[in-house]
Amino acid sequence: MASHLDLEEQEQLDQLKAFWKRWGNLITWLITAALAAFAAWQGWNWHQREQAAKASAMYEEFDRALTAQDADKAAAAAADLRAGFAGTGFAAQAGLQVAKLQLDKGKADEAKQNLAWVAEHGSEPPYRDLARLRLAGLQLDAKAYDEAAKTLDAIKSPEFAALVADRRGDALLLQDKRDAAKAEYQKALAGLDKTQDYRRIVEAKLATLGVPTVVETTGAAQ
Repeated sequence: MASHLDLEEQEQLDQLKAFWKRWGNLITWLITAALAAFAAWQGWNWHQREQAAKASAMYEEFDRALTAQDADKAAAAAADLRAGFAGTGFAAQAGLQVAKLQLDKGKADEAKQNLAWVAEHGSEPPYRDLARLRLAGLQLDAKAYDEAAKTLDAIKSPEFAALVADRRGDALLLQDKRDAAKAEYQKALAGLDKTQDYRRIVEAKLATLGVPTVVETTGAAQ
């Protein structure tokens, strides 16, 4: 009986040896690869958390400068965020906010540079498109109509469609293309929700072009 068991065990052992000889290296490599992938994933998560913490701390420094209305310090902090954490939302937000502060301080050229960076490198499409919309406004102020048109063409987010049409209307009106401007303003008005206050601004622009506003139309009907 013992001899029979020994033979059976030996046969199983031989089968195991044969199996391992054939597949052992592959199994070892697969296990090693899986462990390496898991370690890399863990390391990536740790790195992401560490980067996010550092970016957050740097953004707090930027926010202090912004609150103090110190354009130079805010610009420096925003530049540090771009240099170290370009792919984060913190860098994009800082770029948009510092551009507004610079514009308030009369530093339009610097504001354009920050908006151009966000438009090109912002971490998310809404950041990039918001930067383009604001950049187009500054380009219109500088009478750079062709540049503004190209900037507006690059905006693809559907939620910005009405504002893009409004900005196109501004560009056309500045070039004295009144009928084309009117069409763009009407497109903008149609795309804005009736609860949005910005509709009043678009309606006012249309009124200057001889298009009755909703209020005027209602009044006339009464």
